[in-house]
Amino acid sequence: MRTVVFDIETANWMTGGFTDVTLLDIAVVGVHDSETDSYRCYGQSELPELWPILERTDLLVGYNSDHFDVPLLNKYYSGNLTKIKSVDLMKEVYDVLGRRLRLDAIADGTLGVKKIGSGAQSLKWWRDGEVEKVRAYCLKDVEITKRIFDYALEHGSVKYKELAKTHEVKLDTSKWLEPTSGAMTFSLGL
Repeated sequence: MRTVVFDIETANWMTGGFTDVTLLDIAVVGVHDSETDSYRCYGQSELPELWPILERTDLLVGYNSDHFDVPLLNKYYSGNLTKIKSVDLMKEVYDVLGRRLRLDAIADGTLGVKKIGSGAQSLKWWRDGEVEKVRAYCLKDVEITKRIFDYALEHGSVKYKELAKTHEVKLDTSKWLEPTSGAMTFSLGL
């Protein structure tokens, strides 16, 4: 099963209480493609190179991706990326706990690692023209998300740190890698 783990960094920030993610602009999209076991970042002008990969993907994996990343990518894509099966790790944890957890809390609890920055820091780097820092930050988040996904598949749970205590969240991963028969809308007529 071809799996793409992905994350987006934006070139701007939502202000004034707006929650429509399509008002944002993509700075970079970081991906790990299981078919090539490789990581790559795509800038906005490089998105046409990403579409054929996504169109041949069996599973999209992200963190807050159903609510944020997929709708934002759909702004740029001529088809409908919601047709691809997805695992949103934030949603999976929310469905069990009833509350949202930051990726950093799960990375720390599950893997013993911390993120190398924040979305606000990434936006500052982008505005300052430090594109390589944004790319590195995005790819590190993709790597962390992939490692958490792999851990969850192996252990049926993830962990998170809160108030210096580690807690475990049991997840039902049994259907994550089951293929679906949903038809994909191709942008390239392939």
